[in-house]
Amino acid sequence: MRPPLPPFDLDGALRKVRAAEDAWNSRDPARVALAYSEDSRWRNRSEFITGRAQIAAFLRRKWAREHEYRLVKEYRAHADNRIAVRFAYEWHDDDGQWFRSYGNENWEFDSRGLMRVRHASINDVAIDEVERVMRWPAGPRPQDHPGLSELGL
Repeated sequence: MRPPLPPFDLDGALRKVRAAEDAWNSRDPARVALAYSEDSRWRNRSEFITGRAQIAAFLRRKWAREHEYRLVKEYRAHADNRIAVRFAYEWHDDDGQWFRSYGNENWEFDSRGLMRVRHASINDVAIDEVERVMRWPAGPRPQDHPGLSELGL
């Protein structure tokens, strides 16, 4: 079981979004993969992924090239076993070029609270290092750090 469980109320949906953000900011593929059902299906950009093993492999590749990754997710809507979020994250490549990636996700959960479907649409924008706004130490975003709306993103 991965509380909160569907059907989600507003508080449960907000807690699920923050838990997902915190897990992804850990950059631990094994930990993150445990939040998804064994047969979870993803569409991430143009890549289609099925199951925890493929999810973990995808995340290992992702974080091997996206250095100093920092993510902020924001709740948009929920109903029954579904949650919609928007997000932005900052990272740099091997050459030191910084990016801010913007996206939207639609999530669907099973009765145990594991995500069984994830659809993500993402765009990358090159930024200068001085434009970064996600500057906390590696790990979860501090509770007092502004969210996307407060950052104007």
